[in-house]
Amino acid sequence: MSDPIETIRDRCIEHLQSRKAEDVSVIDLRGIADFSDFFIVCTGGADTQVRALADAVIEGLKSDGHRPWQVEGYDTRKWILIDLVDVVVHIFQPEARQFYGLARLWGDAPIQHIQDEGVPAEITN
Repeated sequence: MSDPIETIRDRCIEHLQSRKAEDVSVIDLRGIADFSDFFIVCTGGADTQVRALADAVIEGLKSDGHRPWQVEGYDTRKWILIDLVDVVVHIFQPEARQFYGLARLWGDAPIQHIQDEGVPAEITN
């Protein structure tokens, strides 16, 4: 039986890819942070795509029986955060992603870069 947290993580990635999310990465926070197990980070090319990516995750997970605990940034669409507690999805416009640099902030965590078809490309520390 698969881990429910990993299932939610994988479903989030699928929903993001269904709307052509760019540069999808998973930051594995297990053993590093107590507040969440995974950050999923991706980029949308414009504010309309950022919103479409967020909608895909929120609606897709709702149909799976999961609702976000909190959603932030939905109105501004520069950085939308979807908090599912154990999995947190960060959807950025390119400039905001570069500015905040979550991968740099969590540089001690393993980072998995996801290819278009959802297969891990590499894991870095």
